[in-house]
Amino acid sequence: MRSAKDFFAPLAVGAPAPVREVPARPSRAIHFFDPGNPKMAAKVPDMVGKVDVLLGNLEDAVKAENKEIAREGLVRIGQEVANLGSLSGPTQFWTRINSLDSPWVLDDLTTLVPAIGDKLDVIMVPKVQGAEDIHYVDRLLAQLEAKAGITKPILVHAILETARGVANIEEICAASPRMQGLSLGPADLAADRRMKTTRVGGGHPGYLVRQDPVRGADGVPDYLGERTTFQQDLWHYTIARMVDACAMHGIYPYYGPFGDIKDEVACEDQFRNAFLLGCVGAWSLHPVQIKIANKVFSPSVEDVKHARRVIAAMGDGTGAVMLDGKMEDDASVKQCKVMVALADELAAIDPELKSAYDAIVLD
Repeated sequence: MRSAKDFFAPLAVGAPAPVREVPARPSRAIHFFDPGNPKMAAKVPDMVGKVDVLLGNLEDAVKAENKEIAREGLVRIGQEVANLGSLSGPTQFWTRINSLDSPWVLDDLTTLVPAIGDKLDVIMVPKVQGAEDIHYVDRLLAQLEAKAGITKPILVHAILETARGVANIEEICAASPRMQGLSLGPADLAADRRMKTTRVGGGHPGYLVRQDPVRGADGVPDYLGERTTFQQDLWHYTIARMVDACAMHGIYPYYGPFGDIKDEVACEDQFRNAFLLGCVGAWSLHPVQIKIANKVFSPSVEDVKHARRVIAAMGDGTGAVMLDGKMEDDASVKQCKVMVALADELAAIDPELKSAYDAIVLD
């Protein structure tokens, strides 16, 4: 057991002091790209400032024979692309390393941290099973940061892709001050749970509830008659549990990938479900999903206007008022402050949103 007094002490002599609070930086879309793909790599400089997070992917979707090429490409991007990463850049710079049981992960960390550790904001760790995985990465990062003279600690993001990871979610969130957040990895998680779906995120038409049978004039239910069905969300429980664990530990929850690139309507629905439950962003596998995420994970003008009206009407936040026929009290103010704070954070990096929010006139 580790003393609470030591929790914020560096894990290596000369390593930067751990953060005490994760920076609240907008990350509506985490856009994945293959740094070993010349066409994708060439697009990165133009995307800086147009997406909240650019993530160089070294794990899934990169073939074994291309692992070193992808790693070398990520180093070049980190060294050559201006205004990408670190606290000063308009776009955060993340990477997803290979899984901890792979033969490539140690080279990922020992190469990336000395070469571009000062640019990397977050390292995403796949298939995290428990706190021990975070402890391993935490100690190794501290040693590498100390050796490289890095002054800002690199944060860690865990992907929930196994049943064990979900079962250990609270201890994963609490494992290190480096923890930035969690993402849902629906495809690997579905396989590990033995779920009977081959989709990457989203719902399934077979997971549904059905309207009760209509009774005829004789009062007998018509079991063979037409009955409306309603598709349910396969991921509601997991996302809700993830949101609670992250909120408890002051870190951020994200929805992961939505695999059907062409189904923009369903993608937007899934992202919105996650947003309403408390997620702050989602993964983007294609530029079209960046637009969807930026739209969904930004409060609407109507919501921001209502939130500001409630805060203004409540004054010091005590008591209760009637607004548009609805009672608003201190709990309402807390909800509204969450919405307004997010709007202010996004307005600071998104000129279009700032213009829209600044144009709000309270009735």
